[in-house]
Amino acid sequence: MKIQLPATDAKTRLFMIFDLVLISCIFIFLLLYLITRYIYFDQIFINISIVALGCLSIMGLIPVLNNVFQAMRRKEVTIDLLASIALISSLSMREWTSAAFITLMLVFARILAYITDAKAKNIIKSLMKYHVEWVRIRIGDDIKEVNIKDVKKGDLVIVEDGNNIPVDGTVVSGQAEINESSLTGESELVPKKRGDKVFTSTISESGSIIVRTERVGTDTMLARIINLVDESSRQKNKVERLANKFSEWYIGVVVFASIAMYMFGVDTKIILAILLVVCADDVAVAVPLSYTLAMSAAARKGVIVKGSGALEQLSRMKYLLTDKTGTLTRGRPKVANVNVYGKWSREEVLSFFASGASESNHTVSRAIIEYSQKENIKPHVPDAFEEISGQGVTFSHDGKSFVMGRQSFVEDQGCKISDKMKADDETEKDHGHGLVFIGVDKEIAGVLSYVDDLRPHISEIIKEMKVLGIREWHMLTGDNERVAKAISSEIGITHFHANLSPEAKVDFIREFEKKHHARVSGHEDISGIVGYMGDGVNDAASLALADVSIAMGDTGSDASIEAADITIIKANLDRLPDIIKIARNAQKVVKTNFVIWGVTNFIGLLLVIVGLPGLGKIGPAGAAMFNFITDFVPILNSFRARR
Repeated sequence: MKIQLPATDAKTRLFMIFDLVLISCIFIFLLLYLITRYIYFDQIFINISIVALGCLSIMGLIPVLNNVFQAMRRKEVTIDLLASIALISSLSMREWTSAAFITLMLVFARILAYITDAKAKNIIKSLMKYHVEWVRIRIGDDIKEVNIKDVKKGDLVIVEDGNNIPVDGTVVSGQAEINESSLTGESELVPKKRGDKVFTSTISESGSIIVRTERVGTDTMLARIINLVDESSRQKNKVERLANKFSEWYIGVVVFASIAMYMFGVDTKIILAILLVVCADDVAVAVPLSYTLAMSAAARKGVIVKGSGALEQLSRMKYLLTDKTGTLTRGRPKVANVNVYGKWSREEVLSFFASGASESNHTVSRAIIEYSQKENIKPHVPDAFEEISGQGVTFSHDGKSFVMGRQSFVEDQGCKISDKMKADDETEKDHGHGLVFIGVDKEIAGVLSYVDDLRPHISEIIKEMKVLGIREWHMLTGDNERVAKAISSEIGITHFHANLSPEAKVDFIREFEKKHHARVSGHEDISGIVGYMGDGVNDAASLALADVSIAMGDTGSDASIEAADITIIKANLDRLPDIIKIARNAQKVVKTNFVIWGVTNFIGLLLVIVGLPGLGKIGPAGAAMFNFITDFVPILNSFRARR
């Protein structure tokens, strides 16, 4: 059950060391050559430098040719092919400084590629520091220290002041202030008490708690985040794939143009200088670096993005469809009111509700138990109990038969709803409350209304999303029309769709996408990417179907997190506008990189073909130096994606 950090490739480490040594040697001998050639002339040192630069360039050619060979085996054409042609041409024409500069350019590109690849691994390493090997568990009255791999679901884990929490679970006793910054990016301590969820990688800064284990090892939130980060680092988006296709086309054009110029008698040095100017290795590094830095920025805010494709889609999202329960709300109902009927007192009715809820795992049942505890009501243990999923429960106690659940369910069990009850129920429904009925010997004794807590700042988030250009926000829910209308009015959503089953949600999304992918109003194109946000198992199909999907990390099921493109670790919706800004900034940076590449190439070609007034045209050495220097411009620009 131990979480394993992906092993660093030994070949990658070897190439990294090789490149660092190579780049150091090239700088030394290039500097020696330039000094002894142009400042303090010494033919012996010039010859030594030339031989050294030639040998080092040949050594630098080896990994490039290896990359070309591997790409050809995959039936791909990469920018390494153009670079190897330019480098071989420089060596064959004895353009030693050109060969040295192009080798430097290629080595720097490889080192930056290593750094880009290592970014995701650094996120994983930063998370791995929270992994705990040994934990203390309570077995009866005894306390035992065991290895984390031996901890099982249901074990009671003791977390003392200052300890890392080693499992995902629920607090059964004690209180503590928990630092959840490893998941949320926020340093504010979160108070935890009995009944609250806690997660692996968080820290008890003060207080001691006992946690009932629900997930351990590879099933924990920490392990899921690590898997998501590892997966995201291997996925390419549409822009990167288009860049690869462009490279294939671009290389073909450059090679064809070079052959044509040679056949028409153009000086080989000019052809080489053009080749050296137009090598596009800077873009090949800058584009993935931009996305990696953007995903790292999202991770620092507690959001895991599954690949750069998700960022690209998110940046163009114009329509957002969301589930209600567990997404816009906390998924934690609370009792709002209790109406009592017949001969029963309020305390007796609450006791009936608590008895029926005591054997049920439904979220509303948990809310009833919590409410009855606050009211100092103790439930009776049912003599017999049966739960009908999604409908209600039947149970018996002390010679009485009880039925608790939806109105349709209690009516099917023989209970009659009076006009007074119906009027009361309509009032509750108008306030957006859900209802639970309790019947005793086929007579309604009470109706309990409940409401699901809205997530903090949801109205402000919806307004901010509109400012960011989200044209429509639709709420999809299985609740009735009145509940849906009340909640949507409260939070500021104008589009809501009630009484939807999971299958109906999928059909709705399919039709919505079909309509909005090519939507025109008058002469205005208002098509756009459709996003879906949800948390439950029944949301998995909807998440998989949407153009871009967002899952709630702490309340979300494994299926929904697996299906989603983006996971908000602690279901903090404040992060939603943040990640849209990060995604759009990344797209802007990538587009800027292509503009920079085009402008620098144009300037370089002008310097080769036309030259500078008074200085003339630059040759292969000048072209190689120009390309080496300008390579850093888009790469440095990529670091703006961290914002």
